[in-house]
Amino acid sequence: MPDAVIHHSVHGTHWLDATALRAAIEERHPDLSVPVAHTPAELLDLLADAEVLLTSFLDTAVLEEVPVRWIQAPSAGVDMIDLEALRDRDVLLTTAAGAHAQPVAEQVLGYMLAFERRLDEAIAMRERGVWERFTGGELAEKTLGIVGLGAIGRRTAELAAAVGMDVVGTKSDPSEDVAAVDTVYGPEDLSAVLLESDYVLLACPLTEETEGLIGREQLGLMADDAVLVNVARGPVVDEDALVTELQQRGIRGAALDVFATEPLPAESTLWDLSNVILTPHNGGASPRMSDRIADIFVENYEAFADGAPERMQNRVL
Repeated sequence: MPDAVIHHSVHGTHWLDATALRAAIEERHPDLSVPVAHTPAELLDLLADAEVLLTSFLDTAVLEEVPVRWIQAPSAGVDMIDLEALRDRDVLLTTAAGAHAQPVAEQVLGYMLAFERRLDEAIAMRERGVWERFTGGELAEKTLGIVGLGAIGRRTAELAAAVGMDVVGTKSDPSEDVAAVDTVYGPEDLSAVLLESDYVLLACPLTEETEGLIGREQLGLMADDAVLVNVARGPVVDEDALVTELQQRGIRGAALDVFATEPLPAESTLWDLSNVILTPHNGGASPRMSDRIADIFVENYEAFADGAPERMQNRVL
């Protein structure tokens, strides 16, 4: 059976504990020991005979010295891994796409409820000791536009539909029906989604095509009472253009879990805007994450050990 190693970088995700992940994997596959490398030197030592690595980030120089043949990422996105370096070395790459769908979808629903029910105002009044009734809105019959109907986008669509929202979205293959989505557009019809949505959710991967996808022009298509929600990656949005739009009230507000620079710099104007909800890239955080990722890893490990990479889930390379 191929040896596997967990890189300490999974701690960098802050929502996943490497020790807990190791325990969850070994519980599911008692014949497999998955040590955790806590330092670069320890990583090289453990990988000397290992073919499998679980990691969030990777110094590609490591691949020059060790026989890694497959990398399992604990995240859905792999923008922190050099894909070309893996291709050059015929290294397989799989992700944990789907593992984060439920907590992220719940967080998105929370963002929308906070804006719609004006919960920020209630919190501010509590802090001032003020009792003053106000009227919140309803999500029912509002439209949610989802840019990227992967696992996160699909689960969010289901939750949104359950509270009575209309849902539209973009997908690379718009001919495929998606549960709970009323209309599926192709990427070229992004403008249609922006024009008709009360809430716009960015849930797409960061690629060359999606970097800077939402800029001044796209924000200008959104209604002045629309809200932008980003759980994708910070660079999908032109952050300067978004700040300007928020300051000028060109849109109602934004809920952001990801940023161009993380942690968000103290000097960022976003901290000072009253129409923004900021969360520290914790949308995927959940006490159940180790178990979900372990399930994916063990299934992929068995396929890898059988010499059947075509059976591996979420294969990128």
